[in-house]
Amino acid sequence: MTAPVHIVGGGLAGSEAAWQLVTASVPVVLHEMRPVRMTEAHTTDRFAELVCSNSFRADDPLHNAVGLLHEEMRRLGSLILRAADANRLPAGGALAVDREGFASAVTDALASHPLVTVVREEITGLPPESWGSVIVATGPLTAPALAEAIRARTGEESLAFFDAIAPIVHRDSIDLDIAWMQSRYDKGGGADYINCPMERDEYEAFVAALLAAEKTSFKEWERTTPYFDGCLPIEVMAERGLETLRWGPMKPVGLRNPRTGRRPWAVVQLRQDNALGTLWNMVGFQTKLKHAEQVRVFRTIPGLQRAEFARLGGMHRNTFLNSPRVLDRLLRLKAAPWLRFAGQITGVEGYVESAAIGLLAGRFAAAEAKGEAPIPPPPETAMGALLAHITGGADAETFQPMNINFGLFPPLPDGPKGRERKRAYCERALAAADAWAGRPHVLPAPREAA
Repeated sequence: MTAPVHIVGGGLAGSEAAWQLVTASVPVVLHEMRPVRMTEAHTTDRFAELVCSNSFRADDPLHNAVGLLHEEMRRLGSLILRAADANRLPAGGALAVDREGFASAVTDALASHPLVTVVREEITGLPPESWGSVIVATGPLTAPALAEAIRARTGEESLAFFDAIAPIVHRDSIDLDIAWMQSRYDKGGGADYINCPMERDEYEAFVAALLAAEKTSFKEWERTTPYFDGCLPIEVMAERGLETLRWGPMKPVGLRNPRTGRRPWAVVQLRQDNALGTLWNMVGFQTKLKHAEQVRVFRTIPGLQRAEFARLGGMHRNTFLNSPRVLDRLLRLKAAPWLRFAGQITGVEGYVESAAIGLLAGRFAAAEAKGEAPIPPPPETAMGALLAHITGGADAETFQPMNINFGLFPPLPDGPKGRERKRAYCERALAAADAWAGRPHVLPAPREAA
């Protein structure tokens, strides 16, 4: 009989990984610490409990990256998508679910499966090599003892404080008739940063808008967790005085605007954030502003008036690996390859993204259990783009959790823009996904865009 795969964590990723394994006739031992030990966020012992929103976001598979991810997962027999579809609530173009019905459906499917053994216990250290194949899917609230064991084994910080997330902008939405490319003092490649210049009145108006903007509040369990001193929110820095930002992340030294021949009063710099060059990180702009306020305030920056954001900034408690540095392309820990990681702990953000990485981890582990060589999905697919980003496409020095977005996909040739370009991404992805899965290619019926 095939040796079981051990899965630590019964959230979205762990549940999906388990389902993919047992569907492939590989037995699973699923370790879940609830209710023996509860987290600060969970209230039940059910698998795949949704602790925040009940929305899986947009469900349009032909014009939206997350809707495309839904479709790819449906075609691969995802338990999470099956349970979501069965418990769908009215939400326009989004996939929202009855959270109790959803979690119960996932729990019932796994608990009743003859190849699933559920063990209710807390795993306080790294699972031993004697367990054989293991998937760790413990999520952003990984128990401290296990988080410390992971950190010790990898030699990398698994962040368990208010991690600082700066916004990421799609490069093709930056106005390079205003911004220009240059490194300070022309160091490195000489043009490694995109620079958005501000004159004095623009800078002072920006600081005032930043201070007046509405901020998000902390969750109860976050209140005693300190900021990471090296990454203060930009609005906290601004509170320290009008000139603080101008001599901090917005300092203009070593730069000269080629259109004026002068050094600007202040500069917002953006750094390339992925190997494709499609995503650019706003340097030093980690923030606790509400998302709508971020869009409003940051679009006042010259060159970003029409900015489209792949990710907005944030500050919250999280635990995740520096995956581009410590995981291989099959989600295995380089320092301990019998351990595979899945879900939010790998540095993806969002319910669906977490489940998608669980799906891949399960399929990879199932292939290995059968003596086959796992094959990652093509990078043109949503799953492949997400996998490629967290296992090497992202910059390890600035790695932060990321939702699926079209900026992670290999660029299309020049052609249609806007909605039609999104459709082109989706059609290419679904053709590649069907070829990878060895199934006939069909396009889905259009759903309402969101």
